[in-house]
Amino acid sequence: MNIHEYQAKSLLRDYGAPVSDGRVVLKAEDAKTAAGEMDGPVWVVKAQIHAGGRGKGTFKEADAGDGGGVRIAKSVEEAEAETKRMLGRTLVTKQTGPLGKQVNRVYIEDGAGIASEFYLALLVDRGSSRVSFVCSTEGGMDIEEVAEKTPEKILSFAVDPATGYQPFHGRRIAFMLGLSGKQIKQCVGLMGTLYRMFLDKDMEMLEINPLILTDSGELKCLDAKMGFDSNAIYRHADIAALRDESEEDSKELAASKYDLNYIALDGEIGCMVNGAGLAMATMDIIKLYGAEPANFLDVGGGATKEKVTEAFKIITSDPQVKGILVNIFGGIMRCDVIAEGVVAAVKDVGLQVPLVVRLEGTKVEEGKKIINESGLNVIAAEDLKDGAEKIVKAVKG
Repeated sequence: MNIHEYQAKSLLRDYGAPVSDGRVVLKAEDAKTAAGEMDGPVWVVKAQIHAGGRGKGTFKEADAGDGGGVRIAKSVEEAEAETKRMLGRTLVTKQTGPLGKQVNRVYIEDGAGIASEFYLALLVDRGSSRVSFVCSTEGGMDIEEVAEKTPEKILSFAVDPATGYQPFHGRRIAFMLGLSGKQIKQCVGLMGTLYRMFLDKDMEMLEINPLILTDSGELKCLDAKMGFDSNAIYRHADIAALRDESEEDSKELAASKYDLNYIALDGEIGCMVNGAGLAMATMDIIKLYGAEPANFLDVGGGATKEKVTEAFKIITSDPQVKGILVNIFGGIMRCDVIAEGVVAAVKDVGLQVPLVVRLEGTKVEEGKKIINESGLNVIAAEDLKDGAEKIVKAVKG
């Protein structure tokens, strides 16, 4: 689960991390008042969407004015004008894709004098099963670009959970960033605060880009992006309350309500599979035969007829889906349950694209019988290779 920058800044502020004063604005007419409540004399107006690269993004609408989703205002009137240009417009960045995302809220905050910009992140290192710090002197840039062109400018290390965060971790970061004097002590304290916050809130990722050194020699979190472990949200009612469903893919949102593991992709072949490993293998073999998967969808080992029906509806609601491959290996999951769900869904929503079904395992004969006697125009597959070949051929003609 992700949250907006202004929400992340509020959490940082609660933990005592240094951030600029700011106000979130939902209506353009409130912008002037919001800016007037801060010191100025320079304000930063930021579009709030769940995507990075806002400053380098572009708006689709001509009346949004020049500039990306992060703009400087030198008066409260300018802050109001920039807010009006952003609200309700569609911002396109590297992370949104060509469709972009509508800006429904804007964050106005005090400007800051910047002496240096740094990159900082905490994330879960799946390889070591530990929390890792990543930092770089190249703040304000895409970390992937820095890693590709100047990897020597990135420091990354994991924290041993047996000892937890220690002051030497913070000093290591401070020395990497070229800090000195009281800045080192401040860095040690800030890193400890962020590490504690990361664990307290069950985060998956915390990115501060940029972390800045101000003209007065103080560290400040100028931007913030946070992601939380969805499996742990039940422990954090305060974080769950920050969820903005308008920022989520409608299909992924519907899937979450039925406890389905669904991720929308850009391809043309919808997939319904049981088991994450088999789902990955199914997507791989679709690509091997020259097509692209439209989704990752794992119905799980204990799926019911109702869940399978909803899964099928979600796939067919995607207009870019030109064909569907159902690939079930029944262990805990029974093939007859899958077959009943597919038949029910097709009868409910109809079938406008080719459908290939491969069933194997528990109750496979019963499942095949249900499909064969349903009267549906279904292409049967003997194995995964056969299923992938047939759906790609049906889609590609």
